[in-house]
Amino acid sequence: MFARIVLIFVLFPLFELYVLVQVGSVIGAGTTILLVLLTAVAGAWLAREQGLRAMVRIQSSLQQGIVPADDLLDGAMILVAGVVLLTPGFISDVLGLMVLVPPIRNLIRTRLRSWATAKAATGQGIQIIHIDHDRRDR
Repeated sequence: MFARIVLIFVLFPLFELYVLVQVGSVIGAGTTILLVLLTAVAGAWLAREQGLRAMVRIQSSLQQGIVPADDLLDGAMILVAGVVLLTPGFISDVLGLMVLVPPIRNLIRTRLRSWATAKAATGQGIQIIHIDHDRRDR
């Protein structure tokens, strides 16, 4: 677990920085900055549009008495994609845009559902700790 945290919060930003510097050396610093800003704005707009559509689907399902599990998961993935797209860097932009493509998002949703089902079947799901507040040790 610690290795994953190091990978995500240390190595990934370093790799993003390396790619930004390499792209900047090829197309120029100003163009690179402009491209990063454009992808952030376009990504935020796409995430907003898809997020609003997901919200409408969720509300529609709830009004029909249907549990909107897939739409809720889509909404969460779209939110994460929007945050990732606002993070400066080309790798994060590609990853965020991939999540905004519905067929890719469907594949990710299927994999997440399989992973969660496997964890629940083996008892590795979320652990809940109950603390009894009425008990008093004397």
